[in-house]
Amino acid sequence: METFESLVRAEFTPKNTYLNTASTGLLPARAVAAMRTAVESSAAGDPTDMFGDVEASRTAYARLVGVPRSRVAAGASVAVYSGLIAASLPEGAEVLTAEGDFSSLVNPFHVRADLKVRSVPLARIAESVRPGTALVAVSAAQSADGRIADLPAIREAARTHGARTYVDASQAAGWLALDANAYDYSACVGFKWLVCPRGVAFLVVPEDLGGLTPLFAGWVAGERPWDACYGPIDELAHSARRFDESPALFSYAAARHSLELLAELGVDAIRAHDLALADRFRTGLSALGHTPVPSPGAPTVSVPGLGHRQGELSAAGIEVSDRAGNLRAAFHLYNTDEDVDRLLDALSVLPS
Repeated sequence: METFESLVRAEFTPKNTYLNTASTGLLPARAVAAMRTAVESSAAGDPTDMFGDVEASRTAYARLVGVPRSRVAAGASVAVYSGLIAASLPEGAEVLTAEGDFSSLVNPFHVRADLKVRSVPLARIAESVRPGTALVAVSAAQSADGRIADLPAIREAARTHGARTYVDASQAAGWLALDANAYDYSACVGFKWLVCPRGVAFLVVPEDLGGLTPLFAGWVAGERPWDACYGPIDELAHSARRFDESPALFSYAAARHSLELLAELGVDAIRAHDLALADRFRTGLSALGHTPVPSPGAPTVSVPGLGHRQGELSAAGIEVSDRAGNLRAAFHLYNTDEDVDRLLDALSVLPS
């Protein structure tokens, strides 16, 4: 019987100490093999069923976040889906966001000059929802430093004041158990904690499709796509598929296998593994006299004043990020205690 560790070791073989999943996750071997097969088959003139891979990926993501597949749209970026939601709001609508949240989530609301976008500190989102707030848009976990939003409190405050909720799960799905039923809309890219290639993203909408207009609907948005290739689409898909972007097929050929691996490992087991490593790093930082940004319960650790060491660490074979002067380390399923200790050892000897 395969254990968590043996399954991970069979799928991931990094050549360095890779602690940068908050930027880009590593691809498992099964996903790489599937993409290679898809590319080679296309080159030979006998392509695989990559549209079938899109549907398998949609189903796998739906299971991961606990919704029917009919509520999941498949695309390529959070920004596109943020734009879709922004376009659905009436003139003068108030959108509440967190200060410094990721641009792909918030910028589409700002480019509509007729919306009222209000930004507050992450910890004050719930208390800042008020009568007249139309939408609360927030990341489940912050890209810059891993801080986790109080989603239950935000959901309750939004419900109390009649606001809708939109959650970007890009820095959470894959290690944090998420119930997409709890929010009106949620979106997520696949190339981070879901260990998919770039070009994969998902949008979850309500059963009634959330009042969204499929502004970028192409032929794949038709109820019968192969009959919707020419002229106006006579019948849009009755499900969230009407919000599909034309898919990056080779990416989805791999994504279905990445998502299936996460299901095999189990999100709870992944979370326990990731958080144990992050806590080990926090403890080691304390011993070195460093205090990270408080992000309890998160596998991302951001250390003020150490971002300038990113280049030195990369040269030493340790991949982390420099975010606004902070050193950001992100620990995921393929990382080990040895990875943590190597980073701590490097921080203890590199010049400040």
